[in-house]
Amino acid sequence: MDDLPGYDAAPRRLQAAAVPRALASAVPPADGTAEPLAAGWVWLAYVAILGSLALADYYSVGGITRHVVNLIEQHRALRLVVYPSLMWMLMGALLILFRTIVWMFYRPAAPATRAEAPRLTVVIPAYNEGAMVLKSIQSVVEADYPHDRLEILVIDDGSRDDTWRYIQEAALRYPGLVTALRHEQNRGKRAALAWGFQRAKGDILVTIDSDSVIERGALLALAGPFRDQRIGAVAGKVLVYNRQGFIPRMLHVRYVLSFDLLRSVESAYGTVFCCPGALTALRAQAVRQVLQRWQEQRFLGSRCTFGEDRALTNYLLEAGYDTVYQRSAVVRTIVPTVYPKLCRMLIRWDRSYVREELRFARIVWRRPRWARLIALYDRAITNLRYPVQYASLVLLVGMTAEDPHVLLRMLTGMGLVALINMLYYLRSERSLDFVYGALYTYFAFFTLFWIFPYAALSVRARAWLTR
Repeated sequence: MDDLPGYDAAPRRLQAAAVPRALASAVPPADGTAEPLAAGWVWLAYVAILGSLALADYYSVGGITRHVVNLIEQHRALRLVVYPSLMWMLMGALLILFRTIVWMFYRPAAPATRAEAPRLTVVIPAYNEGAMVLKSIQSVVEADYPHDRLEILVIDDGSRDDTWRYIQEAALRYPGLVTALRHEQNRGKRAALAWGFQRAKGDILVTIDSDSVIERGALLALAGPFRDQRIGAVAGKVLVYNRQGFIPRMLHVRYVLSFDLLRSVESAYGTVFCCPGALTALRAQAVRQVLQRWQEQRFLGSRCTFGEDRALTNYLLEAGYDTVYQRSAVVRTIVPTVYPKLCRMLIRWDRSYVREELRFARIVWRRPRWARLIALYDRAITNLRYPVQYASLVLLVGMTAEDPHVLLRMLTGMGLVALINMLYYLRSERSLDFVYGALYTYFAFFTLFWIFPYAALSVRARAWLTR
């Protein structure tokens, strides 16, 4: 590898046999994130969940099915909703089976050793972060990485509080290691990152949010996959820093499922769809190829100001690079603790999701054959959940008006699906917080159902919302 001394692995070609090779070479992780489930309460939880599935199947699924059949007999037009939904459920079940198999055999790449560690630049954009930015910087300084090959650039994006003071304090405390940069006026996270990328001297660029702290081995872990010249970006594992309160605990479970399950699977075919700004490593050479287009990105005539991580991931995939996930690179980030802030965060995420899903629909055809086929199947099933869910919601209202017991059966069915997901969580983390993951299903159903339609209708908006 020309730009990474000591990294000379041959490029990986994800062609016809690549996916079988990826699955065959994978073994259960040895990094401690998914320890053997030896604790007795974990096994009891497994038995209780599986028992609940068996006992509730007839009451919830069977009862709803009978009502649907009766409605179809009375209103044949409902077939236009029910039959496609059943087909989607079948295809979705096959996708879940595929994901489960790949996830169970996933393992992270070997971390880089200190001797082979490439030159690395960490870029931390900050806006009105206060003392938390110092904790973020400190976690990078204390990481296990040779300081003579490490550079930390911290950009204050026109903060109106004391963020700049804390950044200067870090620069004075660690001269030659931490460089303080400042925008006099707020220009947005994308502009702050771009300035850092342009100033960076490293062969690998790492982005860390200023409200996040990394674990000690995260940087070496992120550097490991870049032995493969086809890798353009490596996504870290994001967990919740402030795990106090109802919403943060629910989000922690959702983050574990999102990163440890979905990104593990996407990594098997080199197409992680979003490498998060909270912790991602990027090949500097690849970033320079797409930097200008990423900075100037527009959608429907409006300049893109958020979703910079998903956008950059798409640009790298479009340029022919692979994106992978590294479970052993862990970051903990602050999440919203109250409902209004959670809604604003999810609206921003869904707006960028809509925009970048449309872009990926064009990019996917440039991916290698196996990656293309799996990605198309994955995105089709994933995105069809929206019309299916909202059509089912309308159907549910009609069925509930006829028989109020249908709602109870539907809620029971939702609980079954939530419990199945919790089996994944329990394999990753032996924690009673799995209960909060089940509760999130109902929380989202009753309080967050409006987020995606609103985000889709306001996709051209530019406001960051949570700043």
